[in-house]
Amino acid sequence: MTTFHFVGIKGTGMSALAQILNDMNENVQGSDIGKYFFTQEALEKKNIPILPFDKDNIKTGQIVIAGNAFGEDHVEIVEAKKRNLPVYRYHEFIGEFIRKFTSIAVTGSHGKTSTTGLLTHVLGHAKSTSYLIGDGTGAGRENSEYFVFEACEYRRHFLAYHPDYAIMTNIDFDHPDYFEDIDDVFDAFQEMAKQVGKAIIAFGDDPYLQKIQANVPVVFYGFNEENDFQASNITTTVQGTSFDVFVRNTFYGSFQIPMHGNHNVSNALAVIALCHYEGIEIEKIQEQLKAFKGVKRRFNERVFHNQILIDDYAHHPAEITATIDAAKKKYPDKEIVAIFQPHTFSRTKTFLNEFAESLSHADAVYLCDIFGSAREHEGSLSIEDLKNKIPHSHLVHEESIGDLKKHDSGVLIFMGAGDIQKYQKAYEKL
Repeated sequence: MTTFHFVGIKGTGMSALAQILNDMNENVQGSDIGKYFFTQEALEKKNIPILPFDKDNIKTGQIVIAGNAFGEDHVEIVEAKKRNLPVYRYHEFIGEFIRKFTSIAVTGSHGKTSTTGLLTHVLGHAKSTSYLIGDGTGAGRENSEYFVFEACEYRRHFLAYHPDYAIMTNIDFDHPDYFEDIDDVFDAFQEMAKQVGKAIIAFGDDPYLQKIQANVPVVFYGFNEENDFQASNITTTVQGTSFDVFVRNTFYGSFQIPMHGNHNVSNALAVIALCHYEGIEIEKIQEQLKAFKGVKRRFNERVFHNQILIDDYAHHPAEITATIDAAKKKYPDKEIVAIFQPHTFSRTKTFLNEFAESLSHADAVYLCDIFGSAREHEGSLSIEDLKNKIPHSHLVHEESIGDLKKHDSGVLIFMGAGDIQKYQKAYEKL
């Protein structure tokens, strides 16, 4: 029996894909570094072997799936090619895999993971659905009709996909280590749009998405009246957000979500539009939107003594603004404290002023050292450069994390795409 071997199985997408194949009764194993990642918990629960990197892991009869963080000179990839084994990059394998289903790609500069998780939850209660979410969550059903997956634009990897549907949440400049500017990002999404087979569900309030050309219908959603699906009459309580939906200016129904902020309303509206397009009953959509529990590392809350601690993946100025806005809407009478760890030197340098502006919306700001990446370990600036642009900010380390105690009854938001969780854990240990 064929074994699927994952090189870098702890990656969020890789971990999810390994779980999917395992659920479909395939033999699955993988290798990675020894450092603990939150993604490995699900792998361990499913008894998927996680091995140290070693060329001896590679055996005849395997199909090798390689994470994009590892080069062609990786010992396992070299060994696999020496043995003439099939070697797929992660996105290449997904591109082949999705052909078995009615596939729905969720893409955009921001909001991919939250929207993928929400769509998976709603559609999965109405139709047989397999899914791959960018928080390391994946599940496979052997006879699935639908496959919902997160499609990342970085290095144009999503051009390996030819999905039936694409949800496009927005287009913004990010990944400055690869994309030249916003026009370069737009060109990537435009190329992706031409590869969609049935329809595109696009955020119509985004000026770039308004310019998207496709060979299939483009259905727009948003807050403006010109959209095919419009959210209006938005009200917020501690429990969540309620809003009405109009389809081409005709009232469709009222919905509730247990989240806060217009970005979450927008994500829900994308899901409603897709489900409406596929003929899912409104009652099922309403019921499941209301029951959604969220995805990993997206506004995950816990009460800690008199404080609220929030873990969030926000690592771009637009995402930081949305996260702080959501916290203010849910906790309008509490102090909002941002603890932020920038991710990559190139992103920090490119958006230095924008980071300062977005973080300034918090009542207090603490900054952690810049977290590098496999591609860049150092840069021409430091966290001091960002601190100098935010007058009320403070530098914080694991040793000085106790300073957060003074924000009694505050909402502490730990934000970043690196290892910001270690700061939260250090604080909780105190």
